[in-house]
Amino acid sequence: ADLPPQVPIANEAEYAQRAEQAVVDFRDFLVEKEVLPPYPYIEPALRGQMGRFVPADQRNFFYMVSHHDLLALWTHWYHWFDLARMEADPHPSPVRRGALLYNIWMSRAEGMATGFEEMMLHAGLFDDTPRSRELVYIMLAQRAARGLGSLHAHANEYTLKEARDFHVEWTPRGWMREDLDLLGFEQLLYLRQPGYGTSYVTGKYMIERLLAEVAHHQGKDFELRNFFAELDEAGVIPVSLIRWQMTGRDDEIKSMMSPQWQAWPGSQAD
Repeated sequence: ADLPPQVPIANEAEYAQRAEQAVVDFRDFLVEKEVLPPYPYIEPALRGQMGRFVPADQRNFFYMVSHHDLLALWTHWYHWFDLARMEADPHPSPVRRGALLYNIWMSRAEGMATGFEEMMLHAGLFDDTPRSRELVYIMLAQRAARGLGSLHAHANEYTLKEARDFHVEWTPRGWMREDLDLLGFEQLLYLRQPGYGTSYVTGKYMIERLLAEVAHHQGKDFELRNFFAELDEAGVIPVSLIRWQMTGRDDEIKSMMSPQWQAWPGSQAD
């Protein structure tokens, strides 16, 4: 069907009005549609990240998305639900509650936030704004371009400049601008933390596979709200460990302990 183009937010007053409405709409959708348990911190977490109006000539990629539809970007805000839960209801395990020595949680944190974007699309959040579905897939394409660029850089196949150029070329609509700081910031960030840049997409896949496994096992008894409650209760730890806890399947853990993996260069201390 032919759909009219989305008109970006034009001024501060419109931004304030749409941001207020987005908080209410997203909160009500998550609770009334029984996507999440009725966590008391959902609305405060959203209100803490409402953002601000940015003039058109200063908008980086994520501002381009949010100024077309705030909810398209805010579906990534599972991060803030996680942080609010950690403060309001600390995990009883000190291992899962405290700061970790390395970002081994990234498949859960970034994968959950990225996966939640498309999950909300399929749950019906954008049924009344169908052009916003395009924004969800544009964000995914940008994460893939960003992650692939960083992988090539880690392998010494690309210079940092080439990774940046790849990132720009494969981000839809020309929304990853070379003249703004976001591009350099992201490629440097993920160059310094191998595996982080790709975890948005690989972690998304792991979360989606876990959702499919649990739904298949539970059949007609499956409820999305209960799935997220159990996942949240496991803490922000690697998805492979959450999967082991939720399904009893430890094949991923065993594969990491196999002789083939242990023989891989760098997998053991010399």
